[in-house]
Amino acid sequence: MGKRVAVILSGCGVFDGSEIHEASAVLVKIFAPNIDQMHVVDHVKGSPTEEMRNVLVESARLARGDIQDLTQLKVSDLDAVIFPGGFGVAKNLCTWAVEGKNCSVNDQVKSTLQAFHEAKKPIGLCCISPVLAAKVFPGCELTVGHDTNDDGRFPDAETAGAIQELGCKHVCKKVNETHVDEKNKIVTTCAFMCKAPLHEIFDGVGEMVQDVLKLA
Repeated sequence: MGKRVAVILSGCGVFDGSEIHEASAVLVKIFAPNIDQMHVVDHVKGSPTEEMRNVLVESARLARGDIQDLTQLKVSDLDAVIFPGGFGVAKNLCTWAVEGKNCSVNDQVKSTLQAFHEAKKPIGLCCISPVLAAKVFPGCELTVGHDTNDDGRFPDAETAGAIQELGCKHVCKKVNETHVDEKNKIVTTCAFMCKAPLHEIFDGVGEMVQDVLKLA
């Protein structure tokens, strides 16, 4: 029997929702919170619009409609959970985009993470989504890539420092690598936190999925 893995989305589109390439690389059983997005970004212009959109409704675009409200998720029915990245994580699932390490995590998202952790079931996070674990599980081990931008490939390297300020251990990894926190059963990879070719992003996300399945 295959493993039952929940995927939690944060909308549809890198600048205000889930990063589409990351999400499509891990889509299994899909959930999203039924909340309004922080804002809506015109992905052509790269700037906010006056529209209002719903995270669950937008995430349904990626799920081809086969999606459930996050409140319907039952940990007992699942073996693992994965959070793709995208700015929607930092804007809709938590407030990292505006408050950084002082952010708050959406209550449904926080309770979902805690429930999987308490059940000793693995959690996979990529791109910016490891900051969710940094806020919910102080002392855990994570990666968002490198902690410096010496080669220009990690423009958001300061995120690693913020994670460490939250009392977590940041482990530097290449884009096609993962870090596995065996104690907490948390698997992370940097994905689009690194400026890398798409196939390298997919390699890292694929490794993350495989490592989550090994722990499940």
